[in-house]
Amino acid sequence: MSESSPISTNIAQKKFHALFVSDIHLSDSLPQTTSVFLGFLSEIAVNAERLYLLGDLFEYWAGDDDCSDRYNRQIINALRELSDSGVKIFWLAGNRDFLVGHMFAQQSGVQLLEDPTQVHIDQHHFIISHGDALCTDDLDYIKFRGMVRQAGWQSAFLAKPLAERKAIILSMRQASNAEQQNKSMQIMDVNQDDVKTLLQEFPGATLIHGHTHRNAIHQENYGLRYVLPDWDYDHGANRRGGFLGLDSTGNLEFTYL
Repeated sequence: MSESSPISTNIAQKKFHALFVSDIHLSDSLPQTTSVFLGFLSEIAVNAERLYLLGDLFEYWAGDDDCSDRYNRQIINALRELSDSGVKIFWLAGNRDFLVGHMFAQQSGVQLLEDPTQVHIDQHHFIISHGDALCTDDLDYIKFRGMVRQAGWQSAFLAKPLAERKAIILSMRQASNAEQQNKSMQIMDVNQDDVKTLLQEFPGATLIHGHTHRNAIHQENYGLRYVLPDWDYDHGANRRGGFLGLDSTGNLEFTYL
């Protein structure tokens, strides 16, 4: 562990039943974020029984034929090493990496999950989700999400050359960023009625999600909701990131790196 590592010895030695992370947005253009994530895998997650990746691990994923990319291979190999060590790794797609498929899963050792998924760990009952499907006030996004999650759209998109797919994704990201400038923060957050409906469907469950980049704990009269932090260690004063951990004593809390 280097002197510049944000991971303390105490955290690295702690045992966890489960870890939950999302919105890492890994990219070869973000070397510090990549370094912290790899340190998280090798120093913290290695001491956990389970690791749940709740979407947007990558800034984007153009298809599993990009597994051979040098950067992507580095991440895949790190996940595989963790899986081979005995840690069970679960993957739930985000809005940036929903094209991750079975080849990626096989090579990295992760198990693909549906969104949402119900999880029981000891006496704990969780509902895990990326969170974007709950942002139903953003009508344009929900319409787009419905289109790109269709098997027919994905088959047609993945049939295009990889370079063309990456160019299309870049164009989509630029358009999305421009559109977000004209949207209120409330529209881009989860819809409270949809959160209530989901939690009422699973009485007694705690909801864990990411996507909104609004790290918080919400105690509502219909249930408890944890919003995971996004990660960014490449932009000076804006450095941030962390995980939600269920430790060996049954305590559930955030840790910030």
